[in-house]
Amino acid sequence: MRLKVDSPIHSLRRRAVAVLGAVVLLAGFGLSAATVAQAASGTGTITGYQGLCLDDRSASTAEYNPIQVYTCNGTGAQQWTVESNGALEVLGMCLDVDAAGTANGTLVDLYTCNGTGAQTWEPQSNGELLNSNSGKCLDDTGYGGSGTQVQIWACADTSNQQWSLPSGSSGGGTGGFVVSESQFDQMFPNRNSFYTYSGLVTALSAYSAFATTGGTAVEEQEAAAFLANVDHETGGLVYINEIDQSGDYCASESYGCPAGTYAYYGRGPLQISWNFNYEAAGQAIGQDLLDNPNLVSTNAAISWETALWYWMTSTGGGSITSHEAMVTGAGFGDTIRAINNIECNGGDTAEMQDRVNDYESFTSILGVSPGGNLTC
Repeated sequence: MRLKVDSPIHSLRRRAVAVLGAVVLLAGFGLSAATVAQAASGTGTITGYQGLCLDDRSASTAEYNPIQVYTCNGTGAQQWTVESNGALEVLGMCLDVDAAGTANGTLVDLYTCNGTGAQTWEPQSNGELLNSNSGKCLDDTGYGGSGTQVQIWACADTSNQQWSLPSGSSGGGTGGFVVSESQFDQMFPNRNSFYTYSGLVTALSAYSAFATTGGTAVEEQEAAAFLANVDHETGGLVYINEIDQSGDYCASESYGCPAGTYAYYGRGPLQISWNFNYEAAGQAIGQDLLDNPNLVSTNAAISWETALWYWMTSTGGGSITSHEAMVTGAGFGDTIRAINNIECNGGDTAEMQDRVNDYESFTSILGVSPGGNLTC
């Protein structure tokens, strides 16, 4: 859906990605400015296996109401506050182990907050949430899909026991971005000074499920996959703007192209282009990018947020988002399909392979296996 710059190992030329649709739906992981503000104070979504959110079923405040994993939707039933006493509160009620049980498989539900051990959850460095009364971990039952009630189970450091807490709360995930600044510098030794590591880390607060879902190996694979595609799109984080800016990326939409017909060329880590992408990204991150597309090329945090927005919400020419491709095990190949589908199915094997090479290089730096299904 955009124009991009080739990696340095290929000639620097413009290549167009087929327009696969108009407005990108804002769903799943795209957070509003209000939600981001909440997350900064320790309130927001708790995400787990397959990027699903911890959810108060039917937004009920009844005692014993099931707590489940569910498709993230930004509703109040998924807005959890991490209290200083270890309680996890939603809609004024607390996450509770049923009848203070201690056995594997004891269900977790909603109950009036009472400060007992059955409602005390201790974030572990590997992303587990340890219940202090039972000594067991919050567990997505049977690696279940949307609608599965959660339980407690003996802690096993498995992906269905990995949870990412809201930004601003203590613990959760791996305690920070899985790519250190020194590793980032190793990946991008010639990067433009505009693309700061701090800008990337700041942007992460808008998408709490990114590189925090599925356990350490999956988190590292997702970070490597995202940065590998970024490397390919920007020539190693060298280019901020698309080289050839003569394209008309003004699709016929009700809001038009107020910044100018030729103002919506590729910018930022994933080189977003087209007026509908600027409009949708701006709505998601709380910035007027339709009127001010240059914010993507002048503000590092905003620039990174647009790339994360696309990664987390857009399926491009595929059927799943890049985030879903990595946390469900579909593989790196599906991230290429979501970002530049014309490289797939023999469309441009050299370009596709360059992305794969970047990914394998970055997973090597992080010391994690790249997994399977690397090509498309």
